[in-house]
Amino acid sequence: MNASQNSPLAATLDAPPYGWRTHNPGRALSNALHRFEERVMELMSAAGHSHTRRSHVNLTRHLDLDGTRITELARRAAMTNAAMTELIDQCVLLGLVERVADPSDRRVRIVRFTPGGLAWLDAFGEAVSLAQQEMADAIGGNNLIRLLDDLGRYAGQPATDTD
Repeated sequence: MNASQNSPLAATLDAPPYGWRTHNPGRALSNALHRFEERVMELMSAAGHSHTRRSHVNLTRHLDLDGTRITELARRAAMTNAAMTELIDQCVLLGLVERVADPSDRRVRIVRFTPGGLAWLDAFGEAVSLAQQEMADAIGGNNLIRLLDDLGRYAGQPATDTD
């Protein structure tokens, strides 16, 4: 038996046959993400934004405030250009974004928030803040700060300044 088999993590992974499929960091992160995003969407609905879905957030989270090219949005979201274009079409119909000519190359279109989209973004920020506070209440504020720092480090992002 090697040293790694004596760890608490090894015991979790050695759960019933193929227990690692449901007891692993990816599954825990996915479940937590689903719960967090569902709560944000509940808060958005309560704030009068029931028309948007989690899929629309996949566009808006990657959209720069001054606009972004469709190919870049698709790359950031790990989607095909066709799938991103469909998502953009939905958000255009909702009044969240618009397509305009790129000032650096008039042949290219960029997507940017409309004034209504910016108001939606402000409401979304408030919903995220409230859901984050609820998470801090559930797991402890210091634990949330550490979790965010640890996950950021794991993902190769700089740590937050907590001073």
